[in-house]
Amino acid sequence: MTANAAQSFINVGERTNVTGSAKFRKLIEQNDYSGALTVARQQVEAGAQIIDVNMDEGLLDSERAMSTFLNLIASEPDISRVPIMIDSSKWSVIEAGLKCVQGKPIVNSISMKEGEGAFLEHARKVLRYGAAVVVMAFDEQGQADTIERKVSICERAYKLLTEKVGFPPEDIIFDPNIFAVATGIEEHNGYGIAFIEATRQIKEKMPLVHISGGVSNLSFAFRGNEPVRQAMHSVFLYHAIQAGMDMGIVNAGQLALYDDIPAELRELCEDVILNRRDDATDRLLEAAPKFKGDGSGQKAKEKDLSWREAPVEARLTHALVHGITDFIEVDTEEARAKAEKPLHVIEGPLMAGMNVVGDLFGAGKMFLPQVVKSARVMKQAVAYLQPYLEAEKKLSGLDQKPAAGKILMATVKGDVHDIGKNIVGVVLQCNNYEVIDLGVMVPAAKILETAKKEKVDMIGLSGLITPSLDEMCFVAGEMEREGFSMPLLIGGATTSKVHTAVKINPNYNRGQAVYVLDASRAVGVVSKLLSDTDKTPYVEGIKAEYAKVRESHLANEARKQRITLKSARDNKFKIDWQAFKPVKPSFIGTRSFSNFNLASLVPYIDWTPFFQTWELVGRYPQILTDNKVGAEAKKLFDDAQALLKRMVAEKWVTASGIVGFWPANSIGDDIALYTDETRAQGMATLHTLRQQIARDPTRNRAHVALSDFIAPKETGIADYIGAFAVTSGLGEEEAIERHIKKTDDYNRIMAKALCDRLAEAFAEAMHEKVRKELWGYAKSEKLSAEDLILEKYQGIRPAPGYPAQPDHTEKATIWKLMDVEKTTGITLTESYAMWPGSSVSGLYFANPESHYFGVGKVERDQVEDYAARKGWTVEETERWLAPVLNYERSSTAAVA
Repeated sequence: MTANAAQSFINVGERTNVTGSAKFRKLIEQNDYSGALTVARQQVEAGAQIIDVNMDEGLLDSERAMSTFLNLIASEPDISRVPIMIDSSKWSVIEAGLKCVQGKPIVNSISMKEGEGAFLEHARKVLRYGAAVVVMAFDEQGQADTIERKVSICERAYKLLTEKVGFPPEDIIFDPNIFAVATGIEEHNGYGIAFIEATRQIKEKMPLVHISGGVSNLSFAFRGNEPVRQAMHSVFLYHAIQAGMDMGIVNAGQLALYDDIPAELRELCEDVILNRRDDATDRLLEAAPKFKGDGSGQKAKEKDLSWREAPVEARLTHALVHGITDFIEVDTEEARAKAEKPLHVIEGPLMAGMNVVGDLFGAGKMFLPQVVKSARVMKQAVAYLQPYLEAEKKLSGLDQKPAAGKILMATVKGDVHDIGKNIVGVVLQCNNYEVIDLGVMVPAAKILETAKKEKVDMIGLSGLITPSLDEMCFVAGEMEREGFSMPLLIGGATTSKVHTAVKINPNYNRGQAVYVLDASRAVGVVSKLLSDTDKTPYVEGIKAEYAKVRESHLANEARKQRITLKSARDNKFKIDWQAFKPVKPSFIGTRSFSNFNLASLVPYIDWTPFFQTWELVGRYPQILTDNKVGAEAKKLFDDAQALLKRMVAEKWVTASGIVGFWPANSIGDDIALYTDETRAQGMATLHTLRQQIARDPTRNRAHVALSDFIAPKETGIADYIGAFAVTSGLGEEEAIERHIKKTDDYNRIMAKALCDRLAEAFAEAMHEKVRKELWGYAKSEKLSAEDLILEKYQGIRPAPGYPAQPDHTEKATIWKLMDVEKTTGITLTESYAMWPGSSVSGLYFANPESHYFGVGKVERDQVEDYAARKGWTVEETERWLAPVLNYERSSTAAVA
C-alpha cells in the first residue's frame, strides 16, 4: 500500500490467535502466559493498532484462557495501550473476555447465520458492555460471496442494529468476507473485486460504519510463497482502502509498500485481484516461483560449469552425484570412444560414480531424492549405450555386469501401493543389485514361481493396507512349505519390526524374515544378507533380536488389561442427544463429481507427507529452511511444483468423486441407514468396533465406537450420515508412460507421489464443501490452510481400514450404497484396496462431539459378536481383523 493510504488504515495484529499462530497456541497450551504476552508485545511493536485475541482450540478451556490472558494484558501498559478485539465463535468465550477488558473492546464477531433473534440478543449484550462489534456478512443462507449479497446483508444488519438495538453506527464494523482468489476455480476469480466494490457501496450507503476483513485469506492459494502473498495483500489493501476499508486483520510487520513491489509482480497481482484478465491466475502461477526468494524476481546466477573442464571420468561422477542429465549422452559417448568395449563404460566410470553416490548416501551426505536423480542419470547413460551393447550381441549393460545380487520385489496380492517399493528398487539398482519388480497385486504363487525361475537371492514384499499383513504371513508360510530358505524382506507403511517378528517370521523357520524400515536401510540390510562373511552373524543377531521383540510384545499385551464387550458398551461415549439438533443435508442420496478441476485441489495439498515419501523429515513449510535437509527439500519442492503444474495444465489425470447422505440412527454398535425420512425401510447397515482396553477409572474416559456419534434409534432423533469416495488417479499409469521416460525414475515416482497428494487434497476439499454447502452443518466455518491440515473443523471423515474402524470390508457397503465403481471408476481389489491407488474413501460424521480415535486390540467376545452382526464365520472375521486381535489365531490358512 502507499504510505498515505496506510495512515488511515488500522492494523489488527493476528498473531495472538491460537488458530492462526502455532507458536502462540503452544505457549497457551503450556500455560506460558509470559511468552504469550511477548507475542502480543511484538505485535504492538510491529505496528498493530488493535490485537485480535482468539482462544478457540478444542483441548483448551477457552473461557479460562481468554480471561487469564486479558487480565494479564491489563497490567502491561505497552500492550494495553491498544484496543483488544475479542475473537471467538463461542458466545461464552466472548462474554468471558468482555468481563475482563478495560476500555472499549471490539467483539469479533456476530452474524445473522442463526436468524435475527440470536443476532439481536448478542448485539444488545455487546452494547451493554460498551463494546464495538464486527458483523459478518452472513445470514441464514450462508456467507455472502457476491457484491449484491454482501451489500444487502450489511444493510439488513445495519437497520436491525441501529433501529432495534440503538447501536451507534460508528461502533459497527462490517466484514464483507475476504475469500481466496487464484485458486483455479472460475467462480473465485471475482472474490477480490467483489469485496472492494461491496466496500465502496456499503460506505456510500452507511458512511459512519467501518469495514474490516481477514486479509490473509486472500492469498490462500500461494501459501509457502511469502513474497507473492505479501504483494497480493498490499495490492489488495491499496484498492480496498481507497474503496473505504479502514481496518483489517494482517501481520503488521509483513506488509510491503505498494510502490516497492516489483512492477511485473504488482501488475500480475492487480490482474488477479481486480479480475482484469481471464488468464490472470495462470500468469501469476507461472511467474510466482521466481519471486519466492527475496521477492525481487531477479534471474538466478549462471550455472557453474567449471566441472566440464575435468576428465570424462570425473565429469560422469559429477553428473551422477549431482543428478545432472544435460551432458550425459555427450560424456557417455566420449567414454565409449575411449573404452575397449561399451560394457567397460558401465563397469568403469559409471559404476565408480554410483559407488561414490552409495558412499555419500550411506554417510548421510546425500538424501533420497538426490539418489533417485542419480539413478536417472545412470539409466539414461545405459540406455544410450544399449544399441552398442546389442551390436556386440550383449543382452544389456546391466545384465552383463555381474550384479552384487538378484532381488525379486512385489506388492502383495490385493494391494496396489508401490511408491515405497519403487524407491527401494531404485536405491538397490544404484548399488549394483539386479531388481526384478513384479509390480502390484501379485499373488503368492507368482512370487514363488518367479523366484525359482530367476534364481533370485532374496524376496522383498511390500504392502500398505492391513490385509497385506496377513498376506505376507501367507507368503512366508508358502515359502516354508515349498522349501525356500532365502531371506524375506518386509516393508511398507503398515509393516513393523514387531509385526515381522511376532506374526510373519514364525511362519518361515527355514529362512529369515527381515523388516526394512526405509530405503536408506535397504542397501545395508541386503549387503549383509548376501555377504559370505557377514550373513551368518547378521542373521543370528536378527533371530535373537526378534525373539526378544516377540517375548516383549507378548508380555506387554498380557499386561494390557482389556474388559468385556458388555462392560465397554456400558461405558460408551455419551452425548446429550436431547440438546443436539442434527442438521439435515441439502439432499438425500448421492451426487457425483466427474472430471473435477485439478487446479482447484492444489491449494488443499498437505505437503508434509510428500516429503516423508522421499524420507525427508520435517514439517512443511519449515522443512524448506531446515539446517540439514532444507536445501534438498527446496529443490524437491520446486521440482514437484514444476511437474504438478504440467500435470494440471495438461490434464494428465482425471479426478472424480461421489458423496452421499442418508437418514441414519445407531442400533447398538451398528448404524442403520434408511431410504428416506420416514425411516421405515432400511437400505444398509454399517458395522463398527468398540475399544476394549481397560481405562484408568479416575480419568473418566469412554470406550468409543463410531456408532456413538449417531443418535440412537430409541431417542427418536432424526440423524444423518454421509459417505464419499474420490480419486485423482484415473489415467495415472497411462500418463506416466506417455509423458515420462522409462529411465526417469525420479519423475515417475514424483508423479505417483503427486497423484497421492491430489487425492488427499480432493478428500479435504470435498469435506470442506460438504461441511459448508452440501450438508451445511458448518456454513460459517473460516479455517486457515494449517487449521484444515490440523483437522480443526467440526465432524470427522474416518476411513474403513484405519484406526477408528480397522475392517477394510466396510468399504464394500460404501461402494454398494453409491455405486462407486460405475460413477467414479474406482474399484476394490479382493483385499479391499482401492484402484487407482490415488484414491480416498470414508464416512462423514457431523456431530460436534465426533472425534478420531483408535479401536486398538479387540477380544474374542467382540470378534464373535461382530461375526454374528456381519453374518460371517468367526474364522472369516479373524482373517479381516487379524491386525487388531488380542489373541493368537489358530492358523493363517484362511488367507489362501
